[in-house]
Amino acid sequence: MLTDERRKKIVGLLDQYSILKSQDLITLLDASESTIRRDLQDLENAGLLERVHGGARRPQYLEQELGMIEKSFKNVQQKQAIAQLAADYVTSGDVIYLDAGTTTLEMIPLLKRKEVTAVTNSVGLASRLVEQEINTIVLGGRIKLTTDAVIGTQAMEQLANYRFNKAFMGMNGVHIEHGFTTPDTEEASLKRLAMDHAQEVFVLVDYSKFNQVSFSRVADLEAATILTDKCPLIVHDKIKELTTIKEVAV
Repeated sequence: MLTDERRKKIVGLLDQYSILKSQDLITLLDASESTIRRDLQDLENAGLLERVHGGARRPQYLEQELGMIEKSFKNVQQKQAIAQLAADYVTSGDVIYLDAGTTTLEMIPLLKRKEVTAVTNSVGLASRLVEQEINTIVLGGRIKLTTDAVIGTQAMEQLANYRFNKAFMGMNGVHIEHGFTTPDTEEASLKRLAMDHAQEVFVLVDYSKFNQVSFSRVADLEAATILTDKCPLIVHDKIKELTTIKEVAV
């Protein structure tokens, strides 16, 4: 296997599993230990991974956050499958909270005949909910342009008065030690309050969010059921000890 081809495979595997052991790469790529060591060092120098003891992981950018447009093009099939799984938990008569995000956005067409009331902190989601003729309450406050999320004191005060049967949340990171995280401290506060005020909480994340840590902590993993397309095997059992994971085939 050519060097460039082998290194592309390493980056692709990291995108899929977030963290890899050197020994696994040696076996999968039929390469020597010294070759894999050089590959990992060069890829780290290029900023494509971070070396850890015994292997490598994807770079963790604590404050990096894509905008809604960029997010909408990533892992579309996975998001649609997760949204369908999430919608299956909604029953007629529920009052639900829909967090700003592209995966929760995919839930909206699936809720049309559920006869629910939806509260959201996203102007974009609110517009789509109204299009589907779903009873909607949108929080007021400052709009964060990159994520379309309403944040700030006004939104917090309004949200404090509401209670939900179910909350469906997006997250930027899911980590065994650091829990659920997101880059923005104000968004983290709003997410935490919504979760605290819901009888059941579901965090909707695709496989790329596992083993990632963002700047601001939202909650421990125990605080929510995780709905995902695939939880990496390397962390699956440990996460399952802390909370419930529901996976959907894509």
